Amino acid sequence: MSATPPERPRTDRVYAPDFLTELFRNPLDPGYADAAAARRRAASSQDDASPGWPARSVSLVVVVVLGFLFAVAYRQTMADEPGRAQARSGLVAQIKEREGQTDRLSARADQLREEVSRQRDAALSGSTAARLRDLEAVTGLGRVRGDGVVVRLADAPGNADAVTGKGAGPSQVLYSDLQGVANALWSAGAEAISINGQRLTSTSTIRTAGEAILVDFRPVTGPYEVSAIGPGSMRRKFEDSRNAAVMREVAQKTGLSFGVRKAEDLTLPAAPEPQLRYAKPSVSPSPSGSGVRSGSPGSSGSPGTASPSGGGG
Repeated sequence: MSATPPERPRTDRVYAPDFLTELFRNPLDPGYADAAAARRRAASSQDDASPGWPARSVSLVVVVVLGFLFAVAYRQTMADEPGRAQARSGLVAQIKEREGQTDRLSARADQLREEVSRQRDAALSGSTAARLRDLEAVTGLGRVRGDGVVVRLADAPGNADAVTGKGAGPSQVLYSDLQGVANALWSAGAEAISINGQRLTSTSTIRTAGEAILVDFRPVTGPYEVSAIGPGSMRRKFEDSRNAAVMREVAQKTGLSFGVRKAEDLTLPAAPEPQLRYAKPSVSPSPSGSGVRSGSPGSSGSPGTASPSGGGG
């Protein structure tokens, strides 16, 4: 029999702590935790010593201050409102008064123009007066009557259809629309044109100023009626023009109103007297007598001679 070796005493193995395992287990240095705890203790002791206002009280104070400021601003606005309303009503009254004065002066000017025409016809011979009336009708300075067409343009109601999109886009009549219609009527053979009673001449302007459309610096408002006197074929030529096709397309897309109708016995007023400017010869300065002469091809003596006596030297 073999002898059994003596059994060794059992000892427990002790493992040394792993540095990486300890780092991931406690990533924060204990000093930071101690500092945070110290700050918490200091804050709690300070709160116990001198308690401050809670956050709800601060919010209530802020709301009260803002409400007071809003109330003061509203009171100031309502106090200034009568002054602004009075100033606005004063300006409106002045505008209406000036418009009335302008209308009265325009009517007076028309009366004086007719009186001047009668006196001129009485002073001139029949053929000369007729010739002058024809020239005034052509230039727009005389009242004319005849058959023609009326083109009517009006702004859209302003309610766009959410399904079809009708009424969206530039639904207002622009000054360029009136310009295009007037030019197309001239091209169609129009002999006289007026926009809302404002006669067009060779010096007329159609432009915009803010939201207003001005014809010869006088505002016109919608609906706009462009009246034209001309031959019987003028309506057909205008409706076949490119401008009429564009306006029909714009009216179909935006809801803007555009229509052409034939009119008989139209009366277009005369345009105001234009402020003409005449060219004047410029006044040349008088010679100073310095003795400097300018040579000419027909003058005696050789040009370029410096001596006044003409000595060749």
